[in-house]
Amino acid sequence: MKNPEMQAKCRALATELVGKMTLAEKISQMQHTAPAIERLGIPGYNWWNEALHGYARSGTATVFPQAIGMAASFNSDLLGQVGEVISIEARAKYNEYKKFGDTKRYQGLTCWSPNINIFRDPRWGRGHETYGEDPYLTGRMGTAFVNGMQGEGKYRRVDACLKHFAAHSGPESQRHGFNAVVSEQDMQDTYLWAFKYCIDNADPASVMGAYNRTNGEPCCGSKTLLQDILYGAWGFGGYVVSDCGAICDIDANHKVTNTRAESAALAVNNGCQMNCGNAYDALKVAVAEGLITEETITEAVIRLFTARYRLGMFADDCEYDAIPYDVVACEDHRLLNRKMAQESIVLLKNDGILPLAKDTRVAVIGPNASSYDLLLANYCGTADQYTTLLAGIREACCGKVTYAKGCHLFRDTQDDDSGVNTREALIAAKRSDVVVMCMGLDAVLEGEEGTLNAEGLAVGDKATLNLPRCQLALYEEIKALGKPIVFVNVSGSCIDLSDMKENCAAVIQQFYPGAEGGHALADVLFGDVSPSGRLPVTFYRSVDDLPDFADYSMKNRTYRYFEGEPVFRFGEGLTYSQIEEHWIDECTVDVANVGAVDTAYAVLRYAPAPDVHLIGFEKVFVPAGKTVRVVFKR
Repeated sequence: MKNPEMQAKCRALATELVGKMTLAEKISQMQHTAPAIERLGIPGYNWWNEALHGYARSGTATVFPQAIGMAASFNSDLLGQVGEVISIEARAKYNEYKKFGDTKRYQGLTCWSPNINIFRDPRWGRGHETYGEDPYLTGRMGTAFVNGMQGEGKYRRVDACLKHFAAHSGPESQRHGFNAVVSEQDMQDTYLWAFKYCIDNADPASVMGAYNRTNGEPCCGSKTLLQDILYGAWGFGGYVVSDCGAICDIDANHKVTNTRAESAALAVNNGCQMNCGNAYDALKVAVAEGLITEETITEAVIRLFTARYRLGMFADDCEYDAIPYDVVACEDHRLLNRKMAQESIVLLKNDGILPLAKDTRVAVIGPNASSYDLLLANYCGTADQYTTLLAGIREACCGKVTYAKGCHLFRDTQDDDSGVNTREALIAAKRSDVVVMCMGLDAVLEGEEGTLNAEGLAVGDKATLNLPRCQLALYEEIKALGKPIVFVNVSGSCIDLSDMKENCAAVIQQFYPGAEGGHALADVLFGDVSPSGRLPVTFYRSVDDLPDFADYSMKNRTYRYFEGEPVFRFGEGLTYSQIEEHWIDECTVDVANVGAVDTAYAVLRYAPAPDVHLIGFEKVFVPAGKTVRVVFKR
């Protein structure tokens, strides 16, 4: 535990304060809309805040690439800097919000991020919120993010929250009643690994329970997950938050309990102190019925107020109170955002066409070229300036840039009033030297339960790995012209890129890239920056190659267990130079840039066969003609 003396001091203060509360007052503080207790000088506070890739849903903020994109950077140091910036902006906004006397939703310091679930199946709509399919990568990136967010000061800059504990990765449409059946091997080796790593190495303030059951137990009231593992075996010292409405699911959908009072008691007795929702109103009945003791409730509230004291909410000497509002979306933060967006780009194929000369005649075609939505993904803030892919290319290119949307993102339409015109795209392509096709998805097509997908259904998940039919039709027509194509796929997950791998001159995967996405893409396309991202997930050909979506066994999933031949493997990613790895021993490697281009490069270290899995990575910058030695811990 970081700063145990401060933790003990804050707990003592919390114990004294909570001791002055009535039972009703204690219960009121266990729900995310915690009201003021004026007689004790406690202001109202809303615990619900989001910070997945920027301080979210609270107006202007720096909007970084989506988490899956930042994972593709394989740069944990850079992600730590991102976490620090997000928390600084959160503090700056909180410092102003609290002057109103309380905080509303999305105005506080308890940030319900990061999502460190394992992206086990590419159909999962929320997979782009994660750091990918590998437990080690997820653990390292999650640790860097949490440390960057919470800081090293006397007080915590913000509270970070690991979610969703545990074995949570779809199907979204079933999550309120779903039971994930997981073997002990998969639980320890895959689903719990990153959580334990982050708790051991980052001391996160909180953990959020998942909606689903795991092996029959509702995650937000699971004795196994919370009492036995989290608090018991791992010694977690923070607090647990329920996902929103998850306590109500225990009786309404999981049918594990019969009443709301039983559900609330089950959750609190097993260590879920904070309820996102209002189910803990039933704790009054639960106490009266003997389902829970006031002492258990008191301990829960002490944990919550210990956290508030750790954040300096009641202090006169909190170093973060002086952070000014001017830091929000400032120029330094924008530059960091652009760098992260650059390092998140993954070059998957290049026949030599890239980088493009800046006087090239370029046709930019596709529904994602001028889309603002694809930059943002979900759980995002509002950037004060955005650069679309088209805008970034126009700004960087000295040659003629011709744009045509060509098709809708997902609807089959050629309505003259829709702005969709395949013929226009064909004309643009014919008049160009190279076609940059900006295709893919956005967070409407893959997202959380409740998000409307292409068919208007609130399910969130993808049914296939194919691009929408209208995009594929446009791609086939452009391909038939014989022009060289640089295919830029923007998505938060695996898309079948097998035909593009075969027939395009270059293939780029740009995960939802944030507000600087257009600048970052242009930086790479025109050679101002060498690409250095790697895939944090396997790119499969078809869902037919995978087990049933609801099967939580890891058999035939992810690079560690997949038995087929993927289109692109986990960890793939090219640069514009020629890199050679010379391993001295199992922990030491000389990284030689024998090409002509300076480049960043991610060195990946794997355990040997038969159990090949990632056990180390390091991002280094290697100038042309130079060698950099990387030494991994034994």
